[in-house]
Amino acid sequence: QVQLVESGGGLVQAGGSLRLSCAASGRIFSRYTMGWFRQAPGKERELVAAVSWSGLRPNYVDSVKGRFTLFRDNARNTMYLQMNSLKPEDTAVYYCAATIDSSTLLPARNYDYWGQGTQVTVSS
Repeated sequence: QVQLVESGGGLVQAGGSLRLSCAASGRIFSRYTMGWFRQAPGKERELVAAVSWSGLRPNYVDSVKGRFTLFRDNARNTMYLQMNSLKPEDTAVYYCAATIDSSTLLPARNYDYWGQGTQVTVSS
């Protein structure tokens, strides 16, 4: 079992920044591919960014490239999502998730463990 807890969401104006954190406990964090997903009302949960156990070459959805940065600290069992230049369309509940699979391109259904989510609201 892996337990995941997100934090750092909130309300921000368009153009602002937020940093999300995902703290993991349980099984060895460093063995898992980690991902950030988001789900807006009425929409499917979508992959925002994911990174393999090494932390190298994260994969990003096109809509956040150049604005969001994912990084992980295996020594602290923590993953982060730095979100800059936020837009109203980034408004969603953000979830962190873990999978033992090494691919960073997997959809939500392939992830085994999930956090409870944190709300991000970007006002225009």
